[in-house]
Amino acid sequence: MRKGILSASVTLGIMAASFVTGEVSAAEMTASAHTLRAVDVKPYDIHKPLKRFKFDSGLSFDYPHAVRGIYVTGPSAGGERFKELLNLVDKSDLNAMVIDVKEDYGKLTFKPEDEKFNWASDDFIKDPRQMLKTLEKKGIYPIARVVVFKDSVFAKKHPEYSFKENGEVWSNGKGESFVNPFNKEVWEYNVKVAKMAAELGFQEIQFDYVRFPEGFENKDEELEYSLGDYENSNLDPVKRRVQAVTDFVKYAKKELSPYDVDVAVDIFGYAATIPETPGIGQNFSKISENVDVISSMIYPSHWTSYFGIDMPDKEPYRLVNEYTKVENSILKKLKNPPVSRPWIQDFEAPWLYGGSSPTQYGKAEVEAQIKALNENGVNEFLIWNAGNKYTKGVDYTPLD
Repeated sequence: MRKGILSASVTLGIMAASFVTGEVSAAEMTASAHTLRAVDVKPYDIHKPLKRFKFDSGLSFDYPHAVRGIYVTGPSAGGERFKELLNLVDKSDLNAMVIDVKEDYGKLTFKPEDEKFNWASDDFIKDPRQMLKTLEKKGIYPIARVVVFKDSVFAKKHPEYSFKENGEVWSNGKGESFVNPFNKEVWEYNVKVAKMAAELGFQEIQFDYVRFPEGFENKDEELEYSLGDYENSNLDPVKRRVQAVTDFVKYAKKELSPYDVDVAVDIFGYAATIPETPGIGQNFSKISENVDVISSMIYPSHWTSYFGIDMPDKEPYRLVNEYTKVENSILKKLKNPPVSRPWIQDFEAPWLYGGSSPTQYGKAEVEAQIKALNENGVNEFLIWNAGNKYTKGVDYTPLD
């Protein structure tokens, strides 16, 4: 977690000297136009090697006492709705925004300075740096959402790094394509995007869709794809997928360490209830051991009959209460458990009721989920509404 590390400015000469000693990697010397900082360096102690440099975006945010955030799309962040969302956070106990940097189809939501990324970018957010300065001024904690392996844009441009069916890029029933978690080139691309977000000033990188496509265990032998460095693995297919996903998380965490950002991963809630998911490659414990924050998606509407609850969508308190007990028991067993910050529901699920939802998700339903989390010692949460239309008047700290 971010600890407000005290930093000292250093000259390029000191940077070069430290690089020669091997204390600073080449990757950490790339951004000469940006500010770098050395951690806990005594200016006259020439007998000890300087410690690793940390990137400094020039913006300053305090980690909230407990992160309570909302999801914000690129169009919302770059449009008129942003003012409305800022007002919602300002006038409530919310204190954070999860903003799309790379969205569900693989588009970057802003145009990076590096033109080689233009093929994947849109300009929903015209001036992301100014947006972050606004959040800095208001004390709103900024989290960059980076969708990883669900990426129709990358798959189309680089079919060799995707899954194919009959020689064509495969897509699921929703028309979405995935890139291959076994390919290191895919890892590198997504971490480059994460680094751009960190350089802009985001304080946390939240990786989403860190998995294979749903139901992959049923498509494994039908699709054409490379196993990359895992070609000679002796693991069975399930464990091999788990290894690839876990290895990506480890890689991302290591690569982002010079940027002084927290690393978070979104994960299916049911992954915590089984040893490992058979198709998508998520192992709750292994991912949790390699991140600062774990965000289980525990929307009541997305569970079938579970925990003895026939219709979880109708019982948000009970569903969240039962799930959190399970998650707590797992995290307690880890040597360095991450912060638990689940995604909860602020939307209706008419598909469960033939098109008309009898469960109107409003103030009572949102507060019930938060109350269940708080009663189980989980004080952080994120609220999902795909259209960014959040219920008004919610008490986001019901137990305070």
